[in-house]
Amino acid sequence: MERDPAVADMLDRQAITDVLYRYASSIDHKDYDTLRSVLADDARAKYGDRDWLESGDAIVEFNREYGKAQAWQHHLLSVYHIDVTGDTASTMTYHTSHQTSPDDPTTVRVIIARYYDQLRREDGGWKIASKEMRVGWRETRHGEASGG
Repeated sequence: MERDPAVADMLDRQAITDVLYRYASSIDHKDYDTLRSVLADDARAKYGDRDWLESGDAIVEFNREYGKAQAWQHHLLSVYHIDVTGDTASTMTYHTSHQTSPDDPTTVRVIIARYYDQLRREDGGWKIASKEMRVGWRETRHGEASGG
């Protein structure tokens, strides 16, 4: 039985949203196996003014190294646009992240950015093929660490 196109579209949009949220939460939890699972083998990524990373493995390694300097990370995402065309999709997500370091837990770095992603259907699921983070604002805040 063929699925109603409107239902298929909603299921694709939800699956894509889940991949984008899983990407961020896996970074926050330093779960690099899960991070790798949402990336295509030939994925590429550009974070702010850094050079493009060329492969899913390179993206994971960058995040693993970056994460070593972070005691705590917290991504807050809002997926604003998802445009699906067959087995590909483009998205735009608003991004706010907070990061603290082990040597200064009362200082948080805040990044406000947008993610522009290209995804493709692979093996019955969606994978990130390209991610570009365009930073709009960075700031540093001081306060009290909560310990959790």
